[in-house]
Amino acid sequence: MKFGPVAVAEAEGATAVHSIRAPGLVLKKGTVIGKAEIAALEAANIPSVVVAKLEPQDVPEDVAAAEIAAAVAGDHVRVDRAFTGRANLFAATAGVLVVDAAAVDRLNQVDETITFATLPAFAPVVEGEMIATVKIIPFAVEIAARDRALAVAEARPLIRIAPYRLRRIGIVSTLLPGLADKVVEKTLKITAERLAPAGAAIVAERRVPHETRALADAIDEVLGAGAELVIVFGASAIADRRDVIPAAVEASGGRIEHFGMPVDPGNLLLIGDLNGRPLLGAPGCARSPKENGFDWVLARLLAGVPVTRDDIARMGVGGLLMEIVTRPQPREEPAAGVGRRIAAVVLAAGRSTRMGGPNKLTAEIGGKPLVRAVTEQALGSRARLVIVVTGHQHDAVERVLGGLPVKFVHNPEYERGLSTSLKAGIAAVPADIDGAVICLGDMPHVSAALIDRLIEAFDPERGALIAVPAVDGKRGNPVVWSRRFFPDLSALEGDVGARHLIGTYADGVMEVPVADVGAVLDIDTPDALAAARAEFERA
Repeated sequence: MKFGPVAVAEAEGATAVHSIRAPGLVLKKGTVIGKAEIAALEAANIPSVVVAKLEPQDVPEDVAAAEIAAAVAGDHVRVDRAFTGRANLFAATAGVLVVDAAAVDRLNQVDETITFATLPAFAPVVEGEMIATVKIIPFAVEIAARDRALAVAEARPLIRIAPYRLRRIGIVSTLLPGLADKVVEKTLKITAERLAPAGAAIVAERRVPHETRALADAIDEVLGAGAELVIVFGASAIADRRDVIPAAVEASGGRIEHFGMPVDPGNLLLIGDLNGRPLLGAPGCARSPKENGFDWVLARLLAGVPVTRDDIARMGVGGLLMEIVTRPQPREEPAAGVGRRIAAVVLAAGRSTRMGGPNKLTAEIGGKPLVRAVTEQALGSRARLVIVVTGHQHDAVERVLGGLPVKFVHNPEYERGLSTSLKAGIAAVPADIDGAVICLGDMPHVSAALIDRLIEAFDPERGALIAVPAVDGKRGNPVVWSRRFFPDLSALEGDVGARHLIGTYADGVMEVPVADVGAVLDIDTPDALAAARAEFERA
């Protein structure tokens, strides 16, 4: 291919390398120059133009891109029409992208003019999703280079889609004391959502004690119900090949293919085989919707793509998916007493709009202002420090709290919602504090004893990073938050609290059953205030 500047009169049939703009003229890059373009260039007094001119040994960029794309495409791959030297490839069905990585490398080494890029190998894809592209860098490639590229591609297709094949999934959950039913229910919901893109669904589900025989029987039952793949969610993580879940697989006549994987989160995953039907012992992170190693293996199995020990070993590069905020941090040397240094943050900045006028926080209940009753309970707890966030009528709130050893923080943006007060309170927590218990200024029934129970349940070294009270299964307030979540709390916007974060970080939640209904009672209306006053009078 000839390349360089030529006189305009000699440019016919060549391709413009650069766009040219002049009065009355717009010549775009890639335009094949004809008589009309030459006339326009001469009229604009442009004497020369940089062009690419193909020679007999050259293949035009679009032709080469189309030919190579057709050669690399395997089953269930559609090739789009080439344009500007690029041919895009798309999934013709939902499934998993299978890539011959070594052959892709060889293709990209043929000649610098020819490039081929794909999504990551084994990426789950949906029908119509772009999965790869062939791009010819210059305006043409030599026939010899094109032929070498085709030789690499035609040996066998470089990419294909393995369609999802397994549709019927069996789930077995093992149970231990302390594992709440709603944890199992949420796990099932998240799993169903994971399976949906593959057209798969849960067809059999069992819950049994965390014992080998009971689990083996349950595995047999879901297989008997037609499950093509079995997933076991253990109440306790698999610690060894001789643990309950692998022992149950073998007791069911199956075998363990591999235990453990170099993907984090997802390390404690087990792959088994039950007479030709795959089984996954799910790691704890599989209870979360966030991507983890479980997703990588599950997608392949659903598409009927084997996952061997060598496959697992190769997952280490790129396998560090994220730092897990809910995991204990063994790299940190804990000081004595770490995990119990808690500050109490009392949110007292609201406008009391549902009260119809008066500031409920300064209204008296049981002979003292509402916010003072709340703050005194926080002061009576094991919290090291009490921070009160003020906003609306802050002078009045500070006045009714006069004499109490608290730290006041004013939130000038209180009108923008609860999240702004939460941010202000979190920002005021000293650096040597491990967490904060967030108390609402309109919950006078929350006692110091309840706050202490939550602080006692808070145990970062054991993964209890959020402590929340629950009355008959209904979660309430206050909530203890580890310092690790302070960035998340500070990122909240609008008139919202942090309740959705509890769901996001379910693995780090310690739910504390309490009989104290004060954990779910706040005062938002005049009727609620009157009822609370009457209750205090009876007491």
